[in-house]
Amino acid sequence: MKTLKEQTDAKIEAGRQANPDFMKGVDAAIQNAKEFEQGGNALKIGQQAIEFELPNQEGKAVALKDLIAKGPVVVTFYRGDWCPYCNLQLRALQARLEEIEALGATLVAISPQVPDGSLTKSEISEMTFTVLSDQNAKVASQYGVAWEVPEFLLDHMRVDRNLDLEKINNGNGSVLPIPATFIIGTDGIIAWNYVNVDYRTRSEPEEIVEAIKKLI
Repeated sequence: MKTLKEQTDAKIEAGRQANPDFMKGVDAAIQNAKEFEQGGNALKIGQQAIEFELPNQEGKAVALKDLIAKGPVVVTFYRGDWCPYCNLQLRALQARLEEIEALGATLVAISPQVPDGSLTKSEISEMTFTVLSDQNAKVASQYGVAWEVPEFLLDHMRVDRNLDLEKINNGNGSVLPIPATFIIGTDGIIAWNYVNVDYRTRSEPEEIVEAIKKLI
């Protein structure tokens, strides 16, 4: 079975073949974000996790304090069910979910997308971990992983993909989370993290599993 990196690399290469000019623009935007150290204020290992309470797909509030009372929590921020890289990552995590839960951990995926009919019909909604809605990426901002999306990328989403992020997120459509993952121990401390402003690059599920094992 291919690793998540192998799958995403193949998708990136397919994108370069199909639309090289657009992908050059993406590369430049990501490089600019790195130069301005976007994501540099993300919560670090050893810091206290910030408490949150967010609605799940059914609109029911889920609080971090209740999750960590049961065991370690894996919090992964993703852009939305419309993002093919997010779908690859979350499918890969779903494939390891039984192992993650066997270690006593809970997996939570957070995006700005509102819990409406479109989300409940999406591929992500069929996965069996907890999916939460972070309207206007407020929690992502608190965790230091919010990104102001460049206008050319917003144009691409609107024109080429027919995506209205303001409608999808029922709020600010120009701020999305940097796809980042945090593992929070039962003491509420960040035990492991992965933050990369390149939205095409994600942590491997194997790394997450191994990090959880070190907590138990």
